[in-house]
This record gives sequence, C-alpha cells and structure tokens, in this order.
Amino acid sequence: MKLFDELKWRGLIDNVTSLELEEKLNNGGLTFYIGTDPTGDSLHIGHYSSLLCAKRLKEHGHHPLMLVGGATGFIGDPKATGERSMLTKEVLEHNYHCLSKQIEELFGFEMVNNLDWTKDITIIDFLRDIGKLFNVSYMMNKETVKRRLESGISYTEFSYMILQAHDFLHLYEEKGCTLQIGGQDQWGNITSGLELIRKKHGADVECYGLTMPLITKADGTKFGKSETGTVWLDKNKTSAYEMYQFLLNSEDEKVIDYLKKLTFLKKEEIDTLEECVKTAPHLREAQKALAKEVVTFLHGENEYNKAIKISEALFKGDVKTLSSEEASDALKGFEKREVADHITLTEALVSSGIASSKREAREWIKGNSIQVNGEKITDVDFVVSSEHALCHKDTLIKRGKRNYFVITQK
Repeated sequence: MKLFDELKWRGLIDNVTSLELEEKLNNGGLTFYIGTDPTGDSLHIGHYSSLLCAKRLKEHGHHPLMLVGGATGFIGDPKATGERSMLTKEVLEHNYHCLSKQIEELFGFEMVNNLDWTKDITIIDFLRDIGKLFNVSYMMNKETVKRRLESGISYTEFSYMILQAHDFLHLYEEKGCTLQIGGQDQWGNITSGLELIRKKHGADVECYGLTMPLITKADGTKFGKSETGTVWLDKNKTSAYEMYQFLLNSEDEKVIDYLKKLTFLKKEEIDTLEECVKTAPHLREAQKALAKEVVTFLHGENEYNKAIKISEALFKGDVKTLSSEEASDALKGFEKREVADHITLTEALVSSGIASSKREAREWIKGNSIQVNGEKITDVDFVVSSEHALCHKDTLIKRGKRNYFVITQK
C-alpha cells in the first residue's frame, strides 16, 4: 500500500489543497511542517495522532519540521468559545522548552520556533510587508473567524492567521518547506499561508496543505479527556497506568478507528482485531492492543509492564504487592474522600459517603463485600488507620467486584 492510500485507509486525510499531493507524498522528499503552540508544558493524547502522522511521513522519506510557536503562543489561535487567556513570557518560555524536549525525545523531529523570525519585525514592517497582502473579506470568510464574529473577536486573535501564514512563508524561503499538515480546524490558516507564498513568489509555486480529522469519542466530543482530566503524554502528569486504563476503556465503536490512527499496526493485524470486536467484544482484545502499542511507544516496555502489574493487582485485590510508587499510580485516578483517622470501618464507609447508613455498611462488611487494601474484612469494628495506609496516606476500599474508593485520613 502506498503512503497516500495508507493515510486514507487510516482515516488520516480530511482535505488536501491539490490532487498533486498524492504523488508527491508517495515519492518522498518533501520538507513539511506541523505546529503547536506552547499553551501547556506537555502534549496530550489529542495531539498524538497528528504527531504520529508526521512520523509516518518521515518514515516514507519526508523531512519534518516541528514548529512550537513561541510567538503565536503570545496571541492564541481563535477558538469557538471565546478569547484565550494571555500567558506570560516566563510561562511560554518554560512550556516551549518542555515541549521541545518531549517532542525531540519521542519523535526526533527538527525543532523550530517562530519567535526566532518574528520577534524583530516592527509593527510597520508587519503591516506593510505582510498585512498588505491579506484581504479582510477573505479573512472574515475563514471558518475559525466566522464562528466568532457574532460573539466578538479581538484584533489580536483575528491576526493569528497572518502570523501562521508568515511562518509557512518563512519556512518555504529558509528551509524549502513546501507542505504544512495540521488538524482539520487549521484549514483556514494553512490555505492562508499558501496564498501568501503565491503572492510573494508567483502563482505557479508548488506548495501544499493537508488536514487530518480530529479524533473524537462516539458522542462526537474530543478524544483525550478522562474522568480525572486531560490525558497527557508526560508520564509525570498522566502515569503509564492511567494512560493504559484510559485506552483500555475505549468504546467498541471507536477502538478500530483509534488503532488505525494511533498505532503502526498493519492492516492485517487491525482487521483481525476488528473481527474480535465483532465476535468477542468482552475479551477487549482490540483495546488491549491499543493500550499496549501507545503506552510502549510513549513510555517503553517497562512502564507498560508496570501498568499491567498494577491493573492485575487491583483486579485481584492484591495491592499490597505493589511498590509505593506503583500504589501511588494505582490510586491516582480515583476520587479521594477525606475521613478522620483511627475510626471503625463502619464509620469510615458512612463518613466517606460510600455507604448511606451504618446499617448498610454493616451489611456489606458482614456479607464479605468489603476489602481494605486488598484484604477482605468481616469485622464491623475493624479500625481503619493511616498507619496501615498505602503510601502512608491513602486507603483503598473495594466493594464487590468493581467498585473502588480511596479514603485519606486526616
């Protein structure tokens, strides 16, 4: 399967600016760029598909430039819900260095920062040399701007597409970059860059744009949020175990789509897993394969094995076999409920809201339904103490087969 056909099969092409791009992609040799702004100190799982797409192009002989927008981060790409909060120079610098390190380590892309070629441009030069080439009517017809016209958009965010277009022009002139790729919400910015290059260098310039569909859940919402928040690529913000569990819980309707976009598994392997989803969905084979591929790529085999160990320990109720670090990772995803120290298990269940009454708590305990840190407790007067807690602070309560709660004693 040629590269363009593979990208289509994986669902990674939303739109292209020219049909000529198919042959160009299949032949290799393009310098292209993909960008992100340093609005956080880590990428999240929602970015992962786009970065993997860039890596696929790299493996087929194209040269990627990864732009982390030290300049555009000051402005903010217009979003549908309103103006972005302005980040300080210090925060943006910190985020830039964190993202650059993360991307270089994970993907090995050449890094560029648009602050390097933007910071010395005066407002007069910008308006005269760049702004003069943009038609306001053209800009207002871009989808990202049109969505905000009714609620209002600042001149700052309105100008974002000019800055991004200037990035494409600069990389074309300085790096021979002839392709920009991005999410489908970047179509207006990408085509603005192409227009600027053609106005500067002639209509016959061979430059291209490619957009990718945004990854969504079955209900159409963005992929990348768990019950405890954003799923980050940095394991210090989202542990390998949390990442594993998030992917393991992927919906049956979407897991094959995720396997195509988020892994390098071949078509034959994914077809086999798709059959498993249809015939034996309870085995979760597709979800397990997805979790293994992503966690191993991001964090390595050791972290993947650690995630499996934690999962099995929780399933068996054998959490005392975990190290302090593993136990901390295991409990991170649960809501923590604060209770007093040295109280009976009955009181702890009621005080934490796990049980609605002492009568209900006693029934659960006497009925062999309650485990404390992996041990089944049948004594209603058993004392729960921080001295015996996991990681010296948290106690894991398990009710029945699947209900987990964490209490922290003060």
